[in-house]
Amino acid sequence: MTLFQIIMLGASAFFAFKVYEHIQTLQDTEPEKEPNRASSFDPVSLVVKGNEAFDNGDMQAALDFFVEANAKESQDAEVLFKMGYILENLGDRDEALNYYKEALQKDKNNEYIHNSIASIYRANKEFVSAKMHLSDSLNINNNNAVTYYNYGNLLVDMKHPDEAREMYKKAIEINPDFSEAKEELQKLS
Repeated sequence: MTLFQIIMLGASAFFAFKVYEHIQTLQDTEPEKEPNRASSFDPVSLVVKGNEAFDNGDMQAALDFFVEANAKESQDAEVLFKMGYILENLGDRDEALNYYKEALQKDKNNEYIHNSIASIYRANKEFVSAKMHLSDSLNINNNNAVTYYNYGNLLVDMKHPDEAREMYKKAIEINPDFSEAKEELQKLS
């Protein structure tokens, strides 16, 4: 080995050692994270911020937070349902339906998810699918006036006025102040 090669080998070893020391210094001085303190980028914090935006009526911001949280870690049925709800209200029914279906996979006994899915199917004129989800919702809770009202609206669309009347009557029986159901029943009389 020549003197030049020995010097270069020594220099390389010296720089490698300095890089190693620097990395060790970085690792030693990294602040320890508190286990219960949430980062602004962790899914829990994002959901909290999404809920705050949702409660304040800022649907786009809420959606952005929920989508980011869901991308980092699959969320529970409630968050997925809210994402679907926001998207449906923003006019993106197809994407809303995807989130509603994902929420339903996590909570099959949620009458509100079934109602929301039925609403989209009804809007898309997929009446059989809508009817199936409204029936599922009633099987979960047969004392929800809104479900009977939605079922009545579906039956009107399906050209089944007699059955629709019965659904509106049931909605009014459960909630005597249900003005929309009364109006729809009146139209069918």
